[in-house]
Amino acid sequence: MLGTSWCSDCARSRALLERLGVDYEFVDIDQDTAGAREVETLNHGRRSVPTILFPDGRVLVEPSDEELARAIATAL
Repeated sequence: MLGTSWCSDCARSRALLERLGVDYEFVDIDQDTAGAREVETLNHGRRSVPTILFPDGRVLVEPSDEELARAIATAL
């Protein structure tokens, strides 16, 4: 998961991942320049967060809790 420490959508998505017991890595794009570049590449120059990468290559950008929960259910 690529995001920022101050983003409320990132906090919401992180809380859902934790409630569901999903292991994930958080990359703060304000602190990690490679992470920031990756977000910008995936989002056509925009710093849209959260940007969530799945092992199968899927990418969710600013997902709702419902969208994220569905993606997790299909990934497990």
